[in-house]
Amino acid sequence: MSQTMRILYDLAEEQAGYFTTAQAVKAGVSRRALSGRAKRGDVEQVRYGIYRLRQFPTHPFEDVAAACLWAGPSSAASHETALAVHGISDAMPPVVHMTVARPFRGRQPGVIIHIAPLPDDQREVRDGIPVTTIGRTLQDVATSSDPTLVRQAVIDAINRGVLSRRQLRKIVRDTPELAPIVVDALTEEA
Repeated sequence: MSQTMRILYDLAEEQAGYFTTAQAVKAGVSRRALSGRAKRGDVEQVRYGIYRLRQFPTHPFEDVAAACLWAGPSSAASHETALAVHGISDAMPPVVHMTVARPFRGRQPGVIIHIAPLPDDQREVRDGIPVTTIGRTLQDVATSSDPTLVRQAVIDAINRGVLSRRQLRKIVRDTPELAPIVVDALTEEA
């Protein structure tokens, strides 16, 4: 494997097979070398400034990975998209929901941008996808989603052991709108 491809693979490995032009240049790959790799078919441009390694295994959330790179390093998949990435509930959002912690003017079909504070402890990387934590995700969907979906997400999170009762109490304390949904979910679980 050439040095250029090794660099690109290292970048893409942590990001579901994707990388940006800026990341490649910062890592030492010239724009010309990147263009050459695209012409050879080693990489494909999926959006302006965003590439994917052709030989990288497919990822179930490739559209989300590309949207996160497009929105920048302070972004994370959120709301119903985060439910899907975490695998809790049957959420299959028709658009990608992203939360960005800074002013953001970009627009892209199929992507909804939410601008809100996003502390590091409310953001994680799951299978190469920057995503809001389960607690933050539940807080986000509590005020914007179908309560049935939120209830299902709470039950799934508890049953899978990814959300403790202590975490759930904190979430309810911080987001009172979740209280009736959580009580209903816990009643059903019992």
